[in-house]
Amino acid sequence: MLTLPLDPTDDRANPVFKDAAGCAQWLGQLQLTNLHLAHGVLRTQLDELNRYPMRGLERLHTLELLRETVSSIQTDYARKLFAAKLPLSTDELTVFVSIIGLWQGMVTGYQRCLQAYMAGDARLAQHGALLCQRCLLYSGLQIFEHLRTGYEFDGKLWHQLHELYAFSEEQGLQLAEVADSLNGNTRPTSCRAAYAKLLLACHAYRAELTRNQLQLLDRWLTLWSPTITVERSYTMSKGDASPLAVDLSGLQGLQPLQQVNPSGNVRYLAMVPLSKLLRVKMILLQQGQSPQQLELGEGCNSAECAWFLNYLHQYWCEERGDRMPKRGVTQKQAQMCYGIESCFAYVANKPFKQPDKGASENAQQIQAFGRVLSDTDRHDLSGMGFALETWQIKDESILGARLLREEITGMRLGPNQLVAVRPSYANAFMLGAVSWVKVAQTGQLHAGVRYLPGSPQAITMSTTGINLAVSDKSVAALLLPAVPALKTPASLIAPRDWFKPGRIVEIVQTDKAKLDVKMEFSVEKGSDYERISFSQA
Repeated sequence: MLTLPLDPTDDRANPVFKDAAGCAQWLGQLQLTNLHLAHGVLRTQLDELNRYPMRGLERLHTLELLRETVSSIQTDYARKLFAAKLPLSTDELTVFVSIIGLWQGMVTGYQRCLQAYMAGDARLAQHGALLCQRCLLYSGLQIFEHLRTGYEFDGKLWHQLHELYAFSEEQGLQLAEVADSLNGNTRPTSCRAAYAKLLLACHAYRAELTRNQLQLLDRWLTLWSPTITVERSYTMSKGDASPLAVDLSGLQGLQPLQQVNPSGNVRYLAMVPLSKLLRVKMILLQQGQSPQQLELGEGCNSAECAWFLNYLHQYWCEERGDRMPKRGVTQKQAQMCYGIESCFAYVANKPFKQPDKGASENAQQIQAFGRVLSDTDRHDLSGMGFALETWQIKDESILGARLLREEITGMRLGPNQLVAVRPSYANAFMLGAVSWVKVAQTGQLHAGVRYLPGSPQAITMSTTGINLAVSDKSVAALLLPAVPALKTPASLIAPRDWFKPGRIVEIVQTDKAKLDVKMEFSVEKGSDYERISFSQA
């Protein structure tokens, strides 16, 4: 039986619409030009409607009328958080909390209807599957909003989702077909399909996935989830993809089979059919069929689709321990700085400065300090504005590390941002790029850092000759030497958008040695840097 808490209605509640007809009229007059205002008004009225006592079927009709407007406004409002660094600013956090609140408002509304259904409301007797599906859908959207934004959530949301699905099973409603015009698909859905879609989406989700990949994931799972089974037991043959398990009494999503203790509350998702589907589509792509022919959508080419299908197969159908680099669990500390100029400063142990300013800079130093400063006076880089934060290394391999920031406050981070990390056991900094970042429930940042190969050297870089159209000023940059063991050639780390194929640049190393090099191609492009291959000019 469903035991989720639900506050009683209140006769003093006074929404601006009290039935479906009034709701339709109100929606026709709702002004959407001011998105922030429209979102606030919609959430206020939905919360007031949820407090208002009304017949179950009338409430259902009213909620169904609200769905399209809620979906549209939520989608537009969530764009304010796209690519936002973490932790969110106060204004961004307000947007995030409001989005979560509106999704929960929809859950509460449909849960009111379920309450009437459970009480025996004859008018709702044919709508049990729809009510459960809607509650599952909006509960899942709260979870995915947390994942997409990068904020951890407590187990209450998983508990809500699991209990709703368990209720649909108790009522025998989990397989009943339900129409959903907002499902991105003309085919009907079901409680089981909605539940499986959310579980698989969360299991495959990683913060480094692009917006386009997330859209593909949603599209593909909409098509595939109706065929995925959720069973109380499983059978398995040698070589088969292992089922994934979920404990309906637990506070987590899908887990590998060996991490869940068998019980009457455990359900199993068979991965063999999905594994076959993914592998067949990868083979057909290799044989020349287009993504459109394979119902993979218009938004990606064959190579991108093949990569993403393989990625999903790894996360859903393969043993993770066999394909992840071996990491050593540690509790060591590390210092970390951010951005090219800070990375330059800590690698060189002095800040970047434009060369050849000569007497004018000396005069300024004499006037300010009574003498000319030497490089040894410049070691208090943190005091000069180059942030250096203390993190804990939670686990680490030669390819990267997972870290936890010790303090709640600090620099905001985003994926593909350049960082330099110096573990407590090392004397030098290593360059890396942020793979993912999320905010723990404690408010601390978790981050995954992918190390860039080679021991970085601080250099200054400037264009020469006809290339001066970029700038006649030098910029802070870093040189990554070749790593023969990894078959990795030398490369330059330059400010983003500084690269142009064939451009001749002069690099000056810390020992004043100068070298002209020619930029060849962009190896990778981060949010604030570009890694560039080069040859001697």
